[in-house]
Amino acid sequence: MQNGYPQQKYSQAVKRYVQIMDLKDKPELIAHYRRAHSREESWPEIRAGIRAVGILEMEVYIHGNHLVMVVDTPLDFQWDAAMTRLATLPRQAEWEAFVAQFQQCEAEATSDEKWQMTERIFHLYS
Repeated sequence: MQNGYPQQKYSQAVKRYVQIMDLKDKPELIAHYRRAHSREESWPEIRAGIRAVGILEMEVYIHGNHLVMVVDTPLDFQWDAAMTRLATLPRQAEWEAFVAQFQQCEAEATSDEKWQMTERIFHLYS
């Protein structure tokens, strides 16, 4: 994006999680996956559930069939507990089943089984 991406400003310190996943390498499926995540077609219940478990911001980036998800949370955020709760919220199981058709994973895989957590190895040290 030529103008960059605006960053959220938080009134508190945050933790950042970065996860990766691959999509099936089929242009028509990737195009459909992109549309499913657009402002117009993304499911409001899914966005509401993400916020309800305490996630401050979530971004997904794509390169070819590779995805990177960036998640900002409060410092006291407990990832495993939040993901367990998220899985029980309205339409979440339906969403996971829907997007599984595009993802390189088993159809019944949970979100935690699909997305692989990364480890930060560099930043601009102060």
